Amino acid sequence: MSNQPAGSSATAEPVVAPDPAVLLDDPQEWAAFGRPCASPSPGASPTDTPWESHVVLEGMHCAACALTIEDALRRVPGVSEVDVSAATRRARVVWSPSQVLPSQWMQAVRKAGYQPLPAMDALAREQRQRENRRALWRWLVAGFCMMQVMMYAWPAYQAMPGDLSTEMEQLLRWASWVISLPVVLFACGPFFSSALRDIRQRRVSMDLPVALGMLITFVVSMLGTFDPTGPFGREVYYDSLTMFVFFLLTGRWLELRLRDRTAGALEAVMNRLPDSVERRTAEGDFVRVATRRLQVGDVVRVLPGEAFPADGRLLSGSTQADEALLTGESTPVGKHPGSSVTAGSFNLRAAVEVMVEALGAQTRFGQIVLLMESASLQKPRLAQLADRVARPFLVGVLLAAALAAAWWWPTDPSHALMVAVAVLVVTCPCALSLATPVAMLTAAGTLARRGVLVRNLQALEALAHVDTVVFDKTGTLTRDRLAVTDIEVAPGAGLTPEQALGLAAMLAGHSLHPVSRALVSAVQEPALQDGAWRVDAVEELPGAGLQARGWKAEGQEEMILRLGSALHARVPQAGSARQQVVLSVEQAGQISELARFGLSEELRPEAAAVVQQLRAAGVAVELLSGDQGAAVQRVAQRTGIEAARGGCTPQDKLQALQALQAQGHRVAMVGDGLNDGPVLAGAHASFAFGKSVALAQSRSDIVVLGDNLALVTQALLLARRTMHIVRQNLWWAAGYNAVGVPLAIAGYMPAWLAGLGMALSSLLVVLNAARLARAVGGEAIAVSAQAPLSTHGPMGVA
Repeated sequence: MSNQPAGSSATAEPVVAPDPAVLLDDPQEWAAFGRPCASPSPGASPTDTPWESHVVLEGMHCAACALTIEDALRRVPGVSEVDVSAATRRARVVWSPSQVLPSQWMQAVRKAGYQPLPAMDALAREQRQRENRRALWRWLVAGFCMMQVMMYAWPAYQAMPGDLSTEMEQLLRWASWVISLPVVLFACGPFFSSALRDIRQRRVSMDLPVALGMLITFVVSMLGTFDPTGPFGREVYYDSLTMFVFFLLTGRWLELRLRDRTAGALEAVMNRLPDSVERRTAEGDFVRVATRRLQVGDVVRVLPGEAFPADGRLLSGSTQADEALLTGESTPVGKHPGSSVTAGSFNLRAAVEVMVEALGAQTRFGQIVLLMESASLQKPRLAQLADRVARPFLVGVLLAAALAAAWWWPTDPSHALMVAVAVLVVTCPCALSLATPVAMLTAAGTLARRGVLVRNLQALEALAHVDTVVFDKTGTLTRDRLAVTDIEVAPGAGLTPEQALGLAAMLAGHSLHPVSRALVSAVQEPALQDGAWRVDAVEELPGAGLQARGWKAEGQEEMILRLGSALHARVPQAGSARQQVVLSVEQAGQISELARFGLSEELRPEAAAVVQQLRAAGVAVELLSGDQGAAVQRVAQRTGIEAARGGCTPQDKLQALQALQAQGHRVAMVGDGLNDGPVLAGAHASFAFGKSVALAQSRSDIVVLGDNLALVTQALLLARRTMHIVRQNLWWAAGYNAVGVPLAIAGYMPAWLAGLGMALSSLLVVLNAARLARAVGGEAIAVSAQAPLSTHGPMGVA
């Protein structure tokens, strides 16, 4: 019995599969591969604000491909901004939901001949793996066929006149033709499909001259095989064809692997969040849901080995978390109920339950991803120049090949076409287009693994030419906390310096004030015997200090202990300019001073070594601070900085920076990012320490996520090495073309050698840039352990 509805046609119409991209038109899916450009107002629809989306592009090979995709997207109504990177094969698209949907602008990319995939989708990873497997299969087929064709071509190379009969030579040609077919029909597929796409859309890319060279070589050889007595029958070139295809595919496959290693660093960061997570239901059960479906207030269970999907707070369970991505430090951090956890960090020990407090772009992880995406899609000045000359250069290549063929045609048509092939292949500007972006992206990835985020790739070029570094003091050369520098025990107090510090720490342990934390952290080991002192009823008086009741073990009567300012301790004010905290005791109405503790900002342990290393690299160092002059001079003296100035407003800092620039200096500014916005923006290159600044609001070019000042020096030295490698790459690409083109036009470069030269040139550029992945950017600066407290002057805390 038929289930067909009445009145329907007897012949069922074919079912058309829906475009998978249409599923991305659901506003709930947009956050999976993008973010709104502005924070929507409460209750607003996601379609009320423009969106920024990121996609991975399949089928890209060169800078001309990037320009083609940008042109296709910019013609779509509703698309306002487009950035495409040939080095990472990623695109950033800003679009208005009221005018266009993702499936529509993605369709424009497909019509241009490329396949877009959501950058944060697992499908993109699978697609990259499939592309790598196909590239490997093409390379294997080309290599196997090349060896077979060479076996058939060898007798013709070795035979003396008359050794090979006409029938035998023709049989070898036919065998070579048959073996070359898989190379042309399968291994050369990407080159031919890209060339056809270019012809249909009336444009030129780097695959067009290469595909023409392959086609000409195969056609000339086939004509010589089918008509041995014709004008092309003197020689066939199947061996040259299979060899240069094999060499090109070898270079492209290795280049793909190396570039994936560079671009894969960004993808590894972006895909650090889990695709799904266990969320607690209203009934108390845990059900696995997509991470993008989470909302603030949800409770999730994170298993060992999984990444935390959002910023939140631990509700139950204790574990350790790997926060290396967020802080640059690889030491696991203990987490207990009440501790905060960050999205992107890994749960190392045990299953825990977490209350979600922030999601997506509101998390620190989201801000880091945003910075890395922005950097990966930027085009440095030298790369922009290469992009501008890519298409005119390719047109020149086609004209040069045509002129070379016309020059040689009267002498030997077959040789003329092979000269044209050599010109087409040897002059491909792949190496030129990769020289700058691959090196800079590799350097940015290397720094990211060390906890340094490059927001602006152009800053690497600027940083390489810096001759002066200006440091802020608070939060930069010094930490954002105080340290105990000396202890003065009052005569007749009956305490050693260690006991005085221990007693003060007993009171300070009940306060979160920075001074109290400094006293507690200064205690190296238990300085008081158990029961020697007892304190009770500790009270903190805002703006004054701490007060408590205290007893000695000998059974003395109750005393009142006070810790804080001299006024609070009820003792005379000292004349020292240094900040001091006083510990006093009141017993039977008599007030006695026990000890004074000198405090200062804690100098970073590596600060002096950083200044010394910068000077060794030929960089002048200056210090500008808003703190009082005496404190600034002390820090300058301890770090070895000669030019130091205190009492500076942000405007004073900017004027001092501009004065240095007016003298011809290239200046880098290092600040904490809180109140240094104008001077950070005005410097040629700028650093901000990420622990002190909201990443999304930072005005700096480079953000240091960790707490190690030595990363500034390492970044500067790595930037210098990066530009050195960029110059090497550009000189190599230019020199290779300067030598290869005349040889090809003169007829001294066979097609297989041209293919080998092209593959090696691109591969050499990428390999040279890959050396930056192993660079440290300068010798690591050792940070010594905290020295024990000194009782005879300034303490060796820093």
